[in-house]
Amino acid sequence: MPVLEGLWGPDLRMRDAGLGVGVEAGVCPDEAPHSPVWGPLRTPPVTCGGLSLALELPALIRQLRAAWRARRGVPRGPERSTWVESDKEEVEEVNQDIEDRSAHLAADGRLNTGHAGVLLVERRGSYPLIDLRILKTSAQQGEVEAGRRKVKRQLSFQRYCHASRLLRGLVPHTPGSLHLLDDDYLGQAAHMLSKVGSWNFDIFLFDRLTNGNSLVTLMCHLFSVYGLVHHFQLDMIKLHRFLGMVQEDYHSQNPYHNALHAADVTQAMYCYLKEPKLAEQLNPLDVFLGLTAAAAHDVDHPGVNQAFLIKTRHHLASLYQNTSVLESHHWRSTVGMLRESGLLSHLPADMSQDMEQQLGSLILATDISRQNEFLSTFREHLDNQDLDLQLASHRHFILQIALKCADVCNPCRVWELSKQWSERVCEEFYRQGDLERKLDMEISPLCNQQADSVPAIQIGFISYIVEPLFEEWHRFTKPSPLSRTMMGHLHKSKAVWSRLRHAHTPSDTQTHPHTEEPEPGGGRGGEGEDIP
Repeated sequence: MPVLEGLWGPDLRMRDAGLGVGVEAGVCPDEAPHSPVWGPLRTPPVTCGGLSLALELPALIRQLRAAWRARRGVPRGPERSTWVESDKEEVEEVNQDIEDRSAHLAADGRLNTGHAGVLLVERRGSYPLIDLRILKTSAQQGEVEAGRRKVKRQLSFQRYCHASRLLRGLVPHTPGSLHLLDDDYLGQAAHMLSKVGSWNFDIFLFDRLTNGNSLVTLMCHLFSVYGLVHHFQLDMIKLHRFLGMVQEDYHSQNPYHNALHAADVTQAMYCYLKEPKLAEQLNPLDVFLGLTAAAAHDVDHPGVNQAFLIKTRHHLASLYQNTSVLESHHWRSTVGMLRESGLLSHLPADMSQDMEQQLGSLILATDISRQNEFLSTFREHLDNQDLDLQLASHRHFILQIALKCADVCNPCRVWELSKQWSERVCEEFYRQGDLERKLDMEISPLCNQQADSVPAIQIGFISYIVEPLFEEWHRFTKPSPLSRTMMGHLHKSKAVWSRLRHAHTPSDTQTHPHTEEPEPGGGRGGEGEDIP
């Protein structure tokens, strides 16, 4: 039954009182949206420039435009009668403000006009690119502080202007908007989608076959498989707009945290949602939240970690008070794109708000600093055998665990895929280390290419993060064929990295080991068979 006919339904408004599991323990309760439990998730703790960041993006933009007019002494004119006139004024204001800000920054010796234009053209997201030219260092005090970059909120305004053009059907003429594929490639991509539930699914090949649109293509297919478009009565144009915004707001220059990683996590999440113990208990809302959170869990990731943002006094670290900085930004960006695209605008307000909060709870669960919190709660539930998946709060907790597993499942893939992901994430670490070295900052752990080898990083990651989590997931599935396959790949990958670590002396260790390593399980066969 479509969601608007029965709204939530009785099973979606169940009260799970007395379970002893709350947001602090990693579980999303079923309180109504006005409950104080939602308070820390609903609204950022501070305001920016006197404007509440809890506002929807259009409302925030209106306040910004009014502030700009007041600053330049421009009287408030009559309302424009057409979208075209409004759009022209928006573009003129953007260009004028870029010139003003660029001139100011150029005079201060940190940013020239050309570079400011590049920033605004290349990125439409709300996160400014980290660039050495807009950071200044103090060798005497050894501290780094962010430059006075007033263009940071301008980026959200430009995205709003772009969305207003899309609403009128005006697609920008950029190479990235031409998603044309050869018929042969379309056929191969469609064939791969028929096996999207296989744990051997090669997301790298799928991304090439879809011309870099693996995330949008995969999400549209999975929404169709689960019938989510019909159930929630989604507008396909709005759905494509939302997914396109999500994919575009991943930074393609990041070796690891990019749209391809999001597609890989989404495919893994789909495999976990199919687990027999979980699949029979899930409802369409659970599936929608799980897939959407997987697709957007790292959106607008800057390619550096939270510690770097705190050390450089980035505005996001201040906004979220140095707590789950990146995860909070990923969630708030996702909510902004949901509202901007209007994907859920046809649903009742309390329903869409509750979905936003549950998305936030899922995305915030991927914070690696909360690993022990979730792991201990999961282990306690399994020891007590008190998980009841008919309860919405318990299903939500398992979705959180499933998303955490999907986010770090790379070592559980077949070696050909796992090795690529390992090299990519280490390359991103090393880039941060190089940036910190240039800024005379202390190099963060795991980011020193001279001291931290890929095998050493991967062995530590598997031993302290992946193995403990997947051992409990293995218990939860009792165990399933997929779980056995993942644990087999995990143990073999750890063994290969251990051999590689001992095979290289520190002076010979390279970022990407080029020796011929043995293939775990003899390649794609053995325990890497398709999981139905």
